[in-house]
Amino acid sequence: MASEQNDQRGPDLREGIAVAEMPENGMLAGHVGDDEVLLVRKDGAFFAIGRHCSHYHGPLEQGLVHGFEVRCPWHHAGFDLRTGEATRAPALNALPCWSVEEAAGKVFVRERRDVPSARRPPPAAEQPQRIVIVGGGAAGFAAAEMLRRQGYGDSLVMLSEDADAPVDRPNLSKDYLAGSAPEDWVPLRSDDFYRENGIELRLSTRVEAIDPAARTVALADGGAVPYDRLLLATGAEPVRPPIPGIDLPHVHTLRSFADCRAIVAAAATTRTAVVLGASFIGLEVAASLRARGLAVHVVAPEPRPMERILGAELGDLVRGLHESHGVVFHLEKLAAAIAAQRVTLKDGTVLEADLVVAGTGVRPRTALAERAGLRCEDGVLVDACLETSVPGVYAAGDIARWPDPRAGEPIRVEHWVVAERQGQTAALNMLGHRQAFDAVPFFWSQHYDVPINYVGHGRGWDALEIEGSIADKDCLVRYKRGGRVVAVASIFRDVENLQAEIALERAAA
Repeated sequence: MASEQNDQRGPDLREGIAVAEMPENGMLAGHVGDDEVLLVRKDGAFFAIGRHCSHYHGPLEQGLVHGFEVRCPWHHAGFDLRTGEATRAPALNALPCWSVEEAAGKVFVRERRDVPSARRPPPAAEQPQRIVIVGGGAAGFAAAEMLRRQGYGDSLVMLSEDADAPVDRPNLSKDYLAGSAPEDWVPLRSDDFYRENGIELRLSTRVEAIDPAARTVALADGGAVPYDRLLLATGAEPVRPPIPGIDLPHVHTLRSFADCRAIVAAAATTRTAVVLGASFIGLEVAASLRARGLAVHVVAPEPRPMERILGAELGDLVRGLHESHGVVFHLEKLAAAIAAQRVTLKDGTVLEADLVVAGTGVRPRTALAERAGLRCEDGVLVDACLETSVPGVYAAGDIARWPDPRAGEPIRVEHWVVAERQGQTAALNMLGHRQAFDAVPFFWSQHYDVPINYVGHGRGWDALEIEGSIADKDCLVRYKRGGRVVAVASIFRDVENLQAEIALERAAA
């Protein structure tokens, strides 16, 4: 058993590896004592860092080295080979590093080593004394974490309407909702994190107005919070279609941890569920409810799931996956009314429904920005550095509409990873760095045991190319507009998806 375990962990890197066996950009997974370590050769030098991504524990040796960064194959997190720093969300925690020595044609991994701080010296002599973040989602949390990571030590206040501290929202429609992840997986950080890092997190706090001239935020309870820099990260809110019965107590939307808990509680005492909408969230909810043993029907107006984003072929695959797990689709149909235990469709079909989940899209929460006089157009308009039309006020996440260098026009994207990366960039810019946000959008979706990774922004694609076999769940799909690749989706082709991401990055350089 011990030898089998060692084989799974790879070679003991303390005993040395022949230099000739490690090609440039080569990666080797091994161990140093009980620690699993990744050895990487880059520009003739060797680096040793933790083997597993600090996000969801993905195996980094199955990823890709780009520059002095290794990227995770699962969700495209990145880590600096020299310091272990988490350079790309969704990873936030750094990886440990080990010292490396070359001797007699071999490379040896030695002891763990301390690494220098990854902080960037602020370029401005005058730093903000008070930073306020409105919103407790991906962008707001990532900004607060980055500010403290960069050594910002002054007042930092987060104002969130949610009753819960920031959570890993993708888990709400996936593992936690399915019952395969414990509740303690869901918070992004423990309560101790905010106290130890001096982040004043005010939950269940509603912001009523922003006064840019006075640089204050007015609260619903009558209080006010002053700021020198302000980040708006208010996110998006679910759309409830105007259907009779949409406000009944057994009809739910999914956005917050509280929403998810309510659905879990309802699922424990029900037999049948109807999901309105065949979006990614809607179908992930359908899969999770099937995992809990409910009969699930999906009602959606389109002829196949997600065809506008993924194309007909991938849409048919997704539908087939769900049907093979017992989901019943009612496509090109709309709900006409919802009653206590049924949903009636416009064609007269009646579906049993002890539980209804409306996955019918979201809209950006821009009312606060609009009342403050910020320029808004399908979101809050920001410049390349995510600053709004009012100096000192930034926006990130689902509300931000930024000038994308690849699209050649402002775009707004409702993806978790994009929100985190924008929050991090906004944090740097609030400290005076003036760093343009130019990350390639990325998201992932899980349908039972089939993951779909998607990079780019394919809105308005006019042609697609399929490499491999969609039916065999082994494919790369390129979406083109005007002959140029604008997005790539893949199933079980993680390295190719990472390569596509890098190619899209270079296209805007």
